[in-house]
Amino acid sequence: MKKQYVVIGCGRFGSSVAMKLTELGEEVMVVDKNEEIIQTISESVTYAVQADATDEQTIRSLGIRNFDVAVVTIGSDIQSSILITLMCKELGVKYVISKAQNELHGKVLYKTGADRVVFPEREMGVKIAKNLVSDNILDYIELAPDYSIVEIVALERWIGKNLRQLNIRARYGVNVMAIKQGYDIKVAVGPEDVIREGDVLVVIGHNDDLNRIDKS
Repeated sequence: MKKQYVVIGCGRFGSSVAMKLTELGEEVMVVDKNEEIIQTISESVTYAVQADATDEQTIRSLGIRNFDVAVVTIGSDIQSSILITLMCKELGVKYVISKAQNELHGKVLYKTGADRVVFPEREMGVKIAKNLVSDNILDYIELAPDYSIVEIVALERWIGKNLRQLNIRARYGVNVMAIKQGYDIKVAVGPEDVIREGDVLVVIGHNDDLNRIDKS
């Protein structure tokens, strides 16, 4: 069953979230007070509404309570993002994700009722930094402050050996979730799977352990 999403604020982050959700087949309404932005995005989403989401009567009239998820992406206007997050929760939205500008903003959003707070700029900065300091790490997803998932290109010394021989879990304390081989991905990995040149391993673990892989 499809969920219904409302994305409030159509800057670069909000627009990319809304268009990707629509691309994935979800029903998405976007709300922004800028008419030009609404006209630009209208053909890329299910519904596009020009409105001031900080006005309670306006947001009520949009039927906000009928949406499963609200994504509040007005990070630069802290007061508005807090107010809209609060109204979304009070009006009955089941799950609210809000974009924060900084840690203090994030704490207030959580206290206001946000179910999840995201820091897109910070998260992208961390991802870029991780990629810069390691030639082998292709992608990085932070699950929690101390745990992550990384895509790491098979090290030269791994090539031609299977997972049993490499003993990655015992040696590094991390788990191999999948192996990407070109356009194919194998998720049911086993101890006899042999690592080939160009393979990408999807690995989960504590950040300290993940960092040891590239340095050992």
